[in-house]
Amino acid sequence: MAEYLLNVPVLIKILVSLTVIITVNKLLSNQILGVLAGTIILSVWSGHTAAGILSISWERTSDINNIFLLIVVTIIIVLSSQMKETNIMNDLVTSITRRFSRNRSMAVLPAVIGLLPMPGGAVFSAPLLDSCDPESKIDPLLKSRINYWFRHIWEYWWPLYPGVLLAIEISGLPVPVFMVLMFPVTLFSITAGWFFLIRKAGKDTKAEIQTEKPEKLSHVLFLLSPIIIIIGSYAILGSLFPALSNISKYLPITIGIVISLIYIQLVRPLKAGAWKKILKPGKYLNMVILVALIRIYGAFIEGQLPDGTLLMSALQSELAAAGIPAALLIVLIPLLCGISTGIAVGTVGAAFPIVMSLIGPDPSLAMVASTTVIAYAFGHAGQLLSPVHVCLLVSNEYFNVGLARSLKGLLKPTAIILFAGFILSRLYMAIL
Repeated sequence: MAEYLLNVPVLIKILVSLTVIITVNKLLSNQILGVLAGTIILSVWSGHTAAGILSISWERTSDINNIFLLIVVTIIIVLSSQMKETNIMNDLVTSITRRFSRNRSMAVLPAVIGLLPMPGGAVFSAPLLDSCDPESKIDPLLKSRINYWFRHIWEYWWPLYPGVLLAIEISGLPVPVFMVLMFPVTLFSITAGWFFLIRKAGKDTKAEIQTEKPEKLSHVLFLLSPIIIIIGSYAILGSLFPALSNISKYLPITIGIVISLIYIQLVRPLKAGAWKKILKPGKYLNMVILVALIRIYGAFIEGQLPDGTLLMSALQSELAAAGIPAALLIVLIPLLCGISTGIAVGTVGAAFPIVMSLIGPDPSLAMVASTTVIAYAFGHAGQLLSPVHVCLLVSNEYFNVGLARSLKGLLKPTAIILFAGFILSRLYMAIL
């Protein structure tokens, strides 16, 4: 019986573990326990011994990139709390809502934060979005979905995202070409988010639409300066000091956030009492534990099975052995990788080498462009629906909403991304 269970297809094991994560979260309203249960199911069912599970978990937890990831998540929360205590956050929301209606502001604010390639950045944009609804008229579930969705509208082409850079490298497309090819998906994403999410927030009443004269652009830029500093620091440090990224891919953005923290303290200083309140462990401990567990789950998805085979390679072999046509594998593999990993780098790293090998050794530009856009779109759609996507979980944690219901409301807008990938793929094949 034990041998039979171990021989169950890898795809079934992954899907069952993800289902366990959703189910436990729904029954116990605890995302940490859900991810922990799913990780145990996947690791044990994959044949790992207790010693092996502990070894893999420790290797991932102690990895320098993982340590910096947890540092980034922590200081993002500190930064957002600092912006709130100094009223920069409230002033920014007021400034944005004077230029846009409440509903538009709820889309614009997470989109602005989405320009930052921060892991778990949805926890930064969540309080900004929530401030647009001071009377709590909008369902927290809808606010969580809006925050999550518009946080990711740029991740199809914005070259600061590591997943985008990796896709550019593997596909072989020049950076400007990749950006032009993928940018239309962002337009589809904005449209889908507006139609399926923002409209459900109801119409802006006259009282909710600001009539005051908007502040000068210089004031808006001042309020955005902490974010601009992070983006600028990330870009400058990454290009001038590549050795920093060799230490950890999250080190440049960590430095950028620290610079932003110091900058805010200089322009709007806080007293010791305010900092004591900000630095209370309860503010970030649950979030850090949740992210750490997600990364351990990812270690079992991305790593080797006990026989030395990569789990994702075993999945690809199973799909190929099932006689699935190459055209279907090109969309199915990224979609499954996205659902399984919940992170762009993991999705692209696992899927794109396989996908690109399926189009032959000397493909035309049209074939590369067509394959890239549909594979990336399907992979990203998988990430958006992944129960282990960090941004989804931290957004749900902030708004205190369930994982299953949150995912259900994302199905329709995500279907538009799949449609966009298919249509653009056909278009590029025809015109290039």
